[in-house]
Amino acid sequence: MLMSVAAIVLGLAVLVWSADRFVDGASATARYAGMPPLLIGMVIVGFGTSAPEIVVSIISALEGNPGLALGNGYGSNIANIGLILGITALISPISVHSQVLRKELPILLLITLLSLSLLWNGMLARTDAMVLLGVFVLLMGWSIKQGMNNGHDSMTGDEVKELDDNLMSLKQAIFWLVAGLLLLIVSSRFLVWGAVNIAQAFGVSDLIIGLTIVAIGTSLPELASSIAAIRKNEHDLAIGNVIGSNLFNTLAVVGLAGIIHPLEVAPEVISRDFMVMIVLTLSLFVLGYGFKGRQGRINRAEGALLLAVYVGYTGWLAQGVLTAG
Repeated sequence: MLMSVAAIVLGLAVLVWSADRFVDGASATARYAGMPPLLIGMVIVGFGTSAPEIVVSIISALEGNPGLALGNGYGSNIANIGLILGITALISPISVHSQVLRKELPILLLITLLSLSLLWNGMLARTDAMVLLGVFVLLMGWSIKQGMNNGHDSMTGDEVKELDDNLMSLKQAIFWLVAGLLLLIVSSRFLVWGAVNIAQAFGVSDLIIGLTIVAIGTSLPELASSIAAIRKNEHDLAIGNVIGSNLFNTLAVVGLAGIIHPLEVAPEVISRDFMVMIVLTLSLFVLGYGFKGRQGRINRAEGALLLAVYVGYTGWLAQGVLTAG
């Protein structure tokens, strides 16, 4: 048991650190290759912050634990909005200025509803997973086009400055690109092994472990980047990290897991976890989009409410485990 706990703690620590180094290396390598800064920010950095979820879900599916992959994807979405944006808004109210984000908020809600419709029959088949991945490819193409057409969008300057501040030499960039990816894979294997062992020891489903311990751990890069962004007064980056990560999780993370290992979806995933995710996603849309001339904004009271929903949801999961036990 101690070995399993140590594997989770060490795995999460190395996972978060290596994801950050991988993003820095990939961004700098792409910059030296002449890739436009906005494209780097939207594609590579967006992928990088979701790299822990992607790698953990792929390894979970390959090792026959698709419930862990599903719980990781949806649990991270719930944590991103309830825990991360809740904490971030408590530190400083978040304002939404970017027109790109205002277009992506309703898309995130629609993608969440699409995912629900595919899982409604209690199965995530390969055809369902292919639909998710197909929509992901189309969405990435649309997002890149929108971003390139909004040259004066407030997100552009923030991303370019962030990339320039983190630029390293080409040798360093390639080294951290490769080393970061290798460490991501190794640390994910430790994390999955420890999580599965603890789930088996306590008689808890790997879905629950994925929704809680693993989801919180793999969401730490988003928490760190959102807090850093809000302290630099880059509000759109804080919201953009969460929207981008949730789109990646819903489409790419779950889609890749489903391609590798189709799985049955437990009824509680729909009635409990998905409903909470939809409520939080709808709340983010209402608060962040802004209506009738009101600027999108999440104030401290609303942040506290988001955090309270997450705490209540985690308590709901814990109660279910204790009752089952």
